[in-house]
Amino acid sequence: MIAASIDRACCRTTRFSIFEKEDGCRLESAMSATEVRSQTLKTLEPLSSLSEARLSELAELCHLESVGRNMDPFRARGLAGQVVYLVHGELALTYPDGSSTVLVGGSDDARYPLGRRGRAFTSAKAITDVELIRIDEDLLDIMVTWANIDELLRRFKRVEVKKGDVVIREGGEGDFYYVIESGKCKVERMVGGVSMLLAELKSGNAFGEEALVSEAKRNATITMKTDGMILRLNKRDFNELLREPLMHRVSMEDARQRIANGGQWIDVRYPSEYQYDKLAGAINIPLSEIRDTFGVLDKDREYVLYCQSERRSAAAAFLLAQHGYRAFLLAGGLWGGRGRSP
Repeated sequence: MIAASIDRACCRTTRFSIFEKEDGCRLESAMSATEVRSQTLKTLEPLSSLSEARLSELAELCHLESVGRNMDPFRARGLAGQVVYLVHGELALTYPDGSSTVLVGGSDDARYPLGRRGRAFTSAKAITDVELIRIDEDLLDIMVTWANIDELLRRFKRVEVKKGDVVIREGGEGDFYYVIESGKCKVERMVGGVSMLLAELKSGNAFGEEALVSEAKRNATITMKTDGMILRLNKRDFNELLREPLMHRVSMEDARQRIANGGQWIDVRYPSEYQYDKLAGAINIPLSEIRDTFGVLDKDREYVLYCQSERRSAAAAFLLAQHGYRAFLLAGGLWGGRGRSP
């Protein structure tokens, strides 16, 4: 089981009580072991995607923390390396621009980890006594990843194909994502009325994702060169299990911070568009050429991809993320980031 393989994870859940003495000193003490119910975890995101068995394992590895009124839950123990949820009480959050909001345990917003949606907060204060659930970030990532893979394999449909079968036709609607289990196929595109061979695909290769991510027509025809077997995933399941988990959208503010910290802008539009209104420091890699960068770009560097509307950059970001790159998508594209309208 996953729980047994994570050495640093705790074997029992411990309730932590944080309170303040009369002289202002802050104390933290471990109280009796307390169970975090899997039903509680089921209401949280992205935990709701886990099976009951995985939730039960995770419940034994969580920390349930109680924080007294007027205390800052993160003064001594921050968010670094942890995913934290507010499950009970009211918590005031203050942001860099001086604005603030009140998060209420059990509300729709509280279903998501603190500091992971929208702007990061700079300080927090418990308006009432509150309870937090803390989970090791790496542990959660492992469990969600494996749960996603299990479900992904379950939803793929195996389809037998014959030599000459057209799997995807150029100009058609994007309806499925494919992985070749066995056999070979060729990728062709019409150029000036002539069919041009672009690539050959073999066992283990995947295709069909660009039209699904960018919601565009198929840009090539893919035909089987041999008999074989392909795995097929429908558009709805693709979006749920592959597209969204790999998509990391960031605001313009967050994107600029990543660039300032050493990241790189990638403009995936055509060169003529890029020259017109590129962002400072951006490099131009059109969507049609993004596959050529596999093995060339630095996997230790962050990349923020953009186009006008997010469609092409979404496809490019998906392809990079699928190959292990730290790719981020500028939410809304240039139109959204700069307040333009189409």
